[in-house]
Amino acid sequence: MSFSRTTSSHAHILIVDDSPDELRLLVERLRGSGYRLSIAFDGAQGYDRAVAGEPDLILLDVNMPRMDGFAMCRRLKATPATAAIPVIFLSSGSNLDQRLTGLHSGACDYVLKPCSPEEVLARIRIHLSLSRPNAPAPETTAAGRSDGDQVLVGAAKRYLQDHLAASPSLESLAHLLGTHEKRLSQAFRRCAGMTVFEYLRQERMSAAQRLLTETSLSVVAISDEMGFSSPANFSTAFHKHSGMPPSVFRQTALSRCTAPIQDDS
Repeated sequence: MSFSRTTSSHAHILIVDDSPDELRLLVERLRGSGYRLSIAFDGAQGYDRAVAGEPDLILLDVNMPRMDGFAMCRRLKATPATAAIPVIFLSSGSNLDQRLTGLHSGACDYVLKPCSPEEVLARIRIHLSLSRPNAPAPETTAAGRSDGDQVLVGAAKRYLQDHLAASPSLESLAHLLGTHEKRLSQAFRRCAGMTVFEYLRQERMSAAQRLLTETSLSVVAISDEMGFSSPANFSTAFHKHSGMPPSVFRQTALSRCTAPIQDDS
């Protein structure tokens, strides 16, 4: 992608909205400015068109049938071919939690409807100029482009890593990714060789080991950080995973770090 294409009015913009008539003035303004536009009417269709067309920027609604905007954005960011595309949410959802969810899903901006076409146009120009047109494209494979299971698992892993202390149920996680429990479970077994719960437990234990080794947080605090209901449950799970209680693991790690170096000369 050349710099002139990214920053000029000839950039390709994908609009994903189940009520595009509400954006009529914006669409007219964008077309009048020379942008190339594609339209999709729900998140599933929008994701497919983003992968196929690799637009320069995506304008994305939140509440849509089949797959909502948050789920689509998470999938885009988990797909190498589309991960770097700037996403701007255009939504009537004005509460803070919804705006933060959009940004945490990977979007670069969140604009409230009804919105001024001039404001959206200005934000589009800013984010196109901020994107890295001269950076090398991420490595992609045929699987990276077309394997929906790999995309699902990648998006799920990233979400779970960011929410170790308050991880969702399998049903909620599937909904967040725009799919259903059975498909997500099958994708995890196929691509990761484990269940979603096994992956979450592994990530929690790895994070707990880092906290025990690199911080002075108490075992009780680490238990809370990892989302366990009690320090006793955390200690039991950690012992089963690591072969020793958390306190012993910490002492062993510290003793290794402070052990004197022997001079063999």
